Amino acid sequence: MSKRTSTGIAEPSSAIFIGNSFFYYNNGVNTHLAQLIGAATPLRAWRSTLVGISGAGLDWHDVASYFRPNALGSFSFDLQNNIVFNKLERLFDVAVLMDGSQSPIHPALAPISRDFFARHCDTLRRHGAAPVLFMTWAYADKLEMTTPLAEAYTRAGEENEALVIPAGLAFARAIDARPDVDLWHADKRHPSLAGTYLSACLTYAALFGATSSGLTYHAGLDAETALFLQQMALETLSTYQD
Repeated sequence: MSKRTSTGIAEPSSAIFIGNSFFYYNNGVNTHLAQLIGAATPLRAWRSTLVGISGAGLDWHDVASYFRPNALGSFSFDLQNNIVFNKLERLFDVAVLMDGSQSPIHPALAPISRDFFARHCDTLRRHGAAPVLFMTWAYADKLEMTTPLAEAYTRAGEENEALVIPAGLAFARAIDARPDVDLWHADKRHPSLAGTYLSACLTYAALFGATSSGLTYHAGLDAETALFLQQMALETLSTYQD
């Protein structure tokens, strides 16, 4: 087995993000991803939703229930805030899974984590969605978490033949290059706006095989910081997938 470098879907147009508060801080990583997509040329069709449970591990999620008919994704809002009822051939092209921040490396939780990565990847494939694993970052005051988390997610990706988004490694690369850019919320665990933006840039590059470098959506960050984070996303993904 080896690392996957793509989802296997040439042009994904929909995604579900399944995880916890690391995903939904700062109005959700999926929201910032959608803005990056909207700033790119050519314009891509895109639809996404986020299912986050505060403090959750993957074993808290009933993933099969997210694919029940006429539920998630059954309607959306257009740019004029009109409700659009969706007629979908496939509910989601990709599903991005995030486990609890310590689950993959905690002695008591790691076996559960490994089990539920496998269970959920199987469930997603049965419903036509390509599984993607989102590697979480270390706590700001426990940077030694970076390597074991990276190893656990890489192993899970290889075992389940799933693309891995190496966000934890991107955080580590960014703070090494520019410690002045704070990627964490004051609690030292959740992402700051810059941390969420870096995650979105990395997700964009991983899902579409295209760099976010130069895109004009900066999430309210100053241009220099945003361009730096775009570059960190590109460098991290290229190094990880080599």
